[in-house]
Amino acid sequence: MAPRGNFTRFAHSDGSDRASLGRAISGYVTTSSGGARHAAQRMGASRGAGARLLGFLTDVQTRGVTEALRTLNLEGLAGRPIGEVFIGLADYICPNAGTVDDGIAREAFVETIIELTTMGVANLDALTPDQMQTVFELYATHAIEARLCNDIGTKLIIMPTNAQTALHIQEQLRDFIRNGVSDALTSARTETPVLTQDRIQAFVDSVYERSFGILKALGDAEAYQ
Repeated sequence: MAPRGNFTRFAHSDGSDRASLGRAISGYVTTSSGGARHAAQRMGASRGAGARLLGFLTDVQTRGVTEALRTLNLEGLAGRPIGEVFIGLADYICPNAGTVDDGIAREAFVETIIELTTMGVANLDALTPDQMQTVFELYATHAIEARLCNDIGTKLIIMPTNAQTALHIQEQLRDFIRNGVSDALTSARTETPVLTQDRIQAFVDSVYERSFGILKALGDAEAYQ
């Protein structure tokens, strides 16, 4: 069954049919995208946005928030809450040219800002290296989720009318994706423990490709357990 059909079955089960969720994601990577590498390439604008976000965070680690912002002529944001800083960075991180691909990248960035706020992460100056990794992990998760939902066409799928159930289904999908991204990021960091600006794009591309490979494996495991 096609990924859309499997996701419909998952949604109609109110989130209990994990096998259908696994088949939907595995099928998306294998059939719809042509494998993990092609799925990563389909991330398009989200690859560039992820690299700019990670590049900024790396610069913050190396030179501090004020200097990193000064490079972008945004030093007036220094000392502001992280949500305000990231809103000010939006046009740099994910410039909007009006395409669906650009919209996905920007939507993922907005979702990342919202999630950081709900997590209580407020001060960019106080972020630890692990927390900075979490910021990128959140972005990649939201970007893959938005890409997958756009391609599968989940907006065309009849979701449960109960808002709480619909939220539960969305959270399961997001948690599934984040587990894959987290494992991929851990693996990539083991191979590249020290990031320099010239390595960031390749690192981001690697994380996306590894993520899709892991998501396929996780999907197969859910489908056939």
